[in-house]
Amino acid sequence: MRIAIPIHSFEPGGVERVALGLAAQWREAGHEVTVVLGRPGGAGLCSAPALDYWSLPTRLPTASWRTPWMVHTLYSFLIERRADVLFCPGNTYAVIGAGMKLLMGHHAPPMLLKISNALQRPDMSAPMRRGYGVWLRAQGGLFDSLVALSEPMRREVRECMLAEPRRVEVIANPILNRRRLIQLGRIERRTPSAWGTRYLAAGRLAPQKNFALMLRAFAAGARAEDRLTIAGEGPERGPLEALAGSLGIAGQVTFLGHVATIDPLLAEHDALLLSSDYEGLPGVVVEALAAGMPILATDCCVSMGSLLDHGRTGLMVPVRCQHGFAQGIAALRDLRGDPTRARAVAAHYELEGAARRYLDLMRAVVSRREAERRRDLALSTLAPCRSLRRSQ
Repeated sequence: MRIAIPIHSFEPGGVERVALGLAAQWREAGHEVTVVLGRPGGAGLCSAPALDYWSLPTRLPTASWRTPWMVHTLYSFLIERRADVLFCPGNTYAVIGAGMKLLMGHHAPPMLLKISNALQRPDMSAPMRRGYGVWLRAQGGLFDSLVALSEPMRREVRECMLAEPRRVEVIANPILNRRRLIQLGRIERRTPSAWGTRYLAAGRLAPQKNFALMLRAFAAGARAEDRLTIAGEGPERGPLEALAGSLGIAGQVTFLGHVATIDPLLAEHDALLLSSDYEGLPGVVVEALAAGMPILATDCCVSMGSLLDHGRTGLMVPVRCQHGFAQGIAALRDLRGDPTRARAVAAHYELEGAARRYLDLMRAVVSRREAERRRDLALSTLAPCRSLRRSQ
């Protein structure tokens, strides 16, 4: 198959990392995979796999209007090269797929959309949520297949997007390849020191992740000997560093910025913290599970209960509940968890198995589209004959 994948750039992002990992697997399986780039540069360029990348040359600063430029770029590619299937790797690319449907009509290739983020958005105002709901329902009829990351998410997709059951599939988010799963599984979990717990958090420093709540809860629930390391970069770094200072915990909190991999940090720390307001299925939680690490997370996605195995692999507290998160930080010190069970949960999110399932789904979608095309062609051929018989 000829598979096209739109990606805005090589800037670090979980959606894009997963898409590139899948693309490498599909190419290795013998398929023609092209990553269509909005911008060819970015901080993740050096770690990008060897694939066929396609972009439009321009000297214009397209970052500030990246979505219209991505629509233009992908349309240009599909006119020039064509594709058997278009894989949209996350919610943010749904508008790109809509653009292709608008510009190309029935000539647009079959499209798959991976649902990468929560569909319930408590951060939005009521009018925005209503508008977002209309947009979600439009997506439900726009794409040939919608891929949920878990069974609870499948139910959410069907309820929020009103999608036909046959158009919704479940494929676990392919976060870890087999080799990395094995490597993380070899990390030996030691009993945390009685004199201090080393907490780890990772993610883009953006409002969705609500690191401000984490810092306030850490100030309330941590001991003087406890330490918090935050790996990630983003627009909120300056305000968050200032907040840590105002809370009197600047000496206990380390902001690392962007890191190429968090694997060494998973080995060096005792527990993972996640304070997001909403998520699709957070990859960092799966990575921590693979390392056998206990987790404290907010109830930020419909899949979190199954990820934490209802208390066996971690603790869950309500979203935006600072008091609950502070209590969780204290309780996490005494939670030994179940590393064996945690690693078994993480194994469901293996890259190689997911890549095969996606290929099976793509073949089915392409076959279904071809069958529909033949049916429509047959009906259009029969229509003049029926009209002639009526006139006689």
